[in-house]
Amino acid sequence: MATKETKQRGRPRSFDRETALEQAVRSFWERGYEATSISDLTRAMGISAPSLYAAFGDKRALFDEVVVEYGRLYGGFLSRAVAEEPTARRGVERALREAAAEYTLPGRPRGCLVISAALNISPASAEVADSLREMRLANVRAIAAAIRADIASGGLPPDTDAGALAAFIGAVIQGMSQQARDGAERTELEAIAELALKAWPRKAGGASR
Repeated sequence: MATKETKQRGRPRSFDRETALEQAVRSFWERGYEATSISDLTRAMGISAPSLYAAFGDKRALFDEVVVEYGRLYGGFLSRAVAEEPTARRGVERALREAAAEYTLPGRPRGCLVISAALNISPASAEVADSLREMRLANVRAIAAAIRADIASGGLPPDTDAGALAAFIGAVIQGMSQQARDGAERTELEAIAELALKAWPRKAGGASR
């Protein structure tokens, strides 16, 4: 006896998942994790709460996916710059210049989601703050590793404190993000980047580029 084709159970989604996720990115980016409510998300994403839960899970699960999507679309420039440039200084210089552009691009929320989303977060959401902190620290560690490689190759003085220099650059980038959220324009952030690069150690007898 012929078997009838099994019909798909349930109603198909009536929204585009990628578009809804992009709107969730913008919501968390603008407001931060704690201040973004489910009603904020459903309004921005154009879906109902049951549809949100069915497609993305709870708020924390959605935020985890948002962070991945943000990194894919917007936030990966720092790690790419450090990985792709031949020296730590050139990687950092590129990252700072790209930060000045990315953090002030018209039509987007300002600053960096990974830096700003955990501001004013409550103890109940400590795991979110911890995960974002680890992402920021991973970038600092990548910068430090590039600096150590330059020290080993003679591109930087042997007494360069790689950890402190990398932490300094991390602090500059975080400060640029906050300045952008406070209304600073690209040229102002580029000036901050230039000043930060003046603190870069120079090897004996020449520039460290």
